[in-house]
Amino acid sequence: MGSVAGGIDGLEVVFDDGSLVADAGLLVAGTLMDRLGLEAMVDEVVRPPQAGRGSGAEVLSAVSSMLVGGSFIDDASRLRSGSACAVLPFAVSAPSTLGSFLRSFTFGHLRQLDRALELALSRAWSVGAAPDAADLTVDLDSTVCEVHGTAKQGAAYGHTSVLGYHPLAAVRDDTGEMLHVRMRSGSSQRGHRRFVSETLARVGRLAPGATITVRADAGFFSYGLIDTVCAHKARYAITVPQNAKVKAAIDAIDDGAWTPIPYTRGGEAQVAETTVTTGRRDPSGPRKLRLVVRRTRLTGPQRELWPNWRHHCFVTDRDDLDTEAADAYCRAHARVELAIRDLKDTGLRHCPSGRFFANGAWLACAALAHNITRWTARLGHTHSTDQLTVAATVRHRLLAIPGRLVNHSRRHRLRLPANWPWAPTYTQALDHIRNLPLLI
Repeated sequence: MGSVAGGIDGLEVVFDDGSLVADAGLLVAGTLMDRLGLEAMVDEVVRPPQAGRGSGAEVLSAVSSMLVGGSFIDDASRLRSGSACAVLPFAVSAPSTLGSFLRSFTFGHLRQLDRALELALSRAWSVGAAPDAADLTVDLDSTVCEVHGTAKQGAAYGHTSVLGYHPLAAVRDDTGEMLHVRMRSGSSQRGHRRFVSETLARVGRLAPGATITVRADAGFFSYGLIDTVCAHKARYAITVPQNAKVKAAIDAIDDGAWTPIPYTRGGEAQVAETTVTTGRRDPSGPRKLRLVVRRTRLTGPQRELWPNWRHHCFVTDRDDLDTEAADAYCRAHARVELAIRDLKDTGLRHCPSGRFFANGAWLACAALAHNITRWTARLGHTHSTDQLTVAATVRHRLLAIPGRLVNHSRRHRLRLPANWPWAPTYTQALDHIRNLPLLI
């Protein structure tokens, strides 16, 4: 600031430049929305009472606001006041319009929005975002969306003693895409089987030739859930609560059956496997399930504080994996937490409405924004396919960057910052996405 008279205090601030675009980087995401035909598709599928002639603009307004960090309905003002309409292929809705639109949702309209999310996945996968391998892993998890106050319909204290909602998420393991989401009240621990059945039916339609494996933690375990997975001809790897029967099976494992595996410094781990016979709650009657067990304990000076083994176990029907490979495969389920972290960072850090179904629609919009972030990175070839996509990184480097819209030789030109470190990445992504076929 040495070139400015008076230093930083000598700068005069005036909001008067109509050619500036606050989030000009949204051009690449807007181009992807246009190529996938999302506005017309949502107009056709989602028809709540406040939709008028269509709901595509409202849904994509919420999605675009989330792409650049918005987490409240009023944050859509940033798109309108920041001239983002110039780089988006639809008319951005006002926050008041968007709020009325969300509050008009019922359960049936939420199902329509679920259908739109599936169609968006189908369109993205048809132009290059489909799984490369024949095996597809679906990770199941739930999270807590904390809220405050008593005006949030359906919010309750659940097992975490936090007031909020308790949505379900089904995540594609290799990319972190949200395959299916469902809002639940804060105290709900039900609906797993219906949600899994819907997810597997959806994935079966999207990738009919894929072999699907469902991974989940102990909160999802039930014999009925295993039957639901098997009914869809999918496989499973599900953590088991350590009840008396499971503990007895672990205690019966011979000490010579344990195999050491690599573990963190200051600890050791071993794996073994056995079988466990299902109990009287199994609707199919008693049967034997493969039980893989990992035990861990500390080594070194702290071993005296915690000398005993701690056990983690899961059941699986993956007979193509040996004990060590099955354990490593199940541990990879932890990656689902990264996808849920990104989902919360893309619009779901807050549930903005007092109405339950409005917040359910907000969750679906957040899932679509989350997926668009990943499709932008994958279809735009911004990094290698085995590299983790982080929403904050895509937002920082590609989307939430300012620009100036000018008319140069009778052509509109979007001028972006000079010396931008990720300028080649941006232009490459835009070129790749512009070369995608236009879906109608």
